[in-house]
Amino acid sequence: MSMTGFDLSFRHLCSPYITFRFEFPTQIRRKIHYGCTCNAIRPTICSTSAPSTAVSDSKENHARTSYGRRMMISMITFLLPFHQSMQHSSANANAADDLLLLQEEIRKVLTKGKAAGVLRLVFHDAGTYETNENSGGMNGSILYELDRPENKGLKKSLKIILEAKKMVEETQPVSMSVSVSDVIAVAGAEAVSLCGGPKIPVRLGRLDSMVPDPEGKLPEETLDAFGLKQSFKRKGFSTQELVALSGAHTLGSKGFGNPIIFDNSYYKVLLEKPWLSPGGMTSMVGLPSDRGLIEDDECLRWISKYADDQDLFFRDFKNAYIKLVNSGAKWRRPNS
Repeated sequence: MSMTGFDLSFRHLCSPYITFRFEFPTQIRRKIHYGCTCNAIRPTICSTSAPSTAVSDSKENHARTSYGRRMMISMITFLLPFHQSMQHSSANANAADDLLLLQEEIRKVLTKGKAAGVLRLVFHDAGTYETNENSGGMNGSILYELDRPENKGLKKSLKIILEAKKMVEETQPVSMSVSVSDVIAVAGAEAVSLCGGPKIPVRLGRLDSMVPDPEGKLPEETLDAFGLKQSFKRKGFSTQELVALSGAHTLGSKGFGNPIIFDNSYYKVLLEKPWLSPGGMTSMVGLPSDRGLIEDDECLRWISKYADDQDLFFRDFKNAYIKLVNSGAKWRRPNS
């Protein structure tokens, strides 16, 4: 079988033998086949019998034309999914190349000492999402929100993001321009990995917002466990996901283990409740919201599980992080 035509024999249509020839439009021309003139513009039946037995019956002509159309539709139906599959594979390959390039440039400007700030930037950009209002989310709007009190100290982290974005755009053109929200999402994942945490795959293609998100949507640091659970519920997250994402505080200067190592120390320290010890710096460990988690029975169950099983924490954090950076995102190619 060739890609421009194929032959089929049928004994039940005409005697003694019939040859069916289908040709794509690029092969349009007239041919003489066994003394019978065939027009290749449409599928045609050519017989080796005498001319008097050829296509004289209108019903037979209609049947043959109908069969030819069905064969053409079948061929298109067969080839279309293959064509779509090739396009999808090509798009996936381009996206993978873009991601590798972005990761490479981020690693040039990101250090372990800067990892906690970059990860905080992720939470403050994506954490404005509200399911009921369908507003906020991972959209790069943090660019316009740096003067808000809750975002104090994030300018340095955003500078890292913009530097990486500039380096990507100067290195070589990518298949689609990289957005600020894409760089933030990937940088946060790279910060976790750089400090020993799980590798987190991040999808590219987010569109950046041109305006700030509504104010007052981030969970306040003074919330107790009940308040945190209600806040995260409005954002589409379960209590388990709340506890898993809170483990990001293991990085930085909040007093949970080594500030540049991503592990499950956060949960182990919570169980010890060092802030209850009289005097000393231990009273400064964690935020009020961190301390509130340990006082809630539902949260405590997950804290205990993650303190005992770091692999479980890594797996759940990875899944919750992916959900976080996709929350509220608008995409260039939906469902790709």
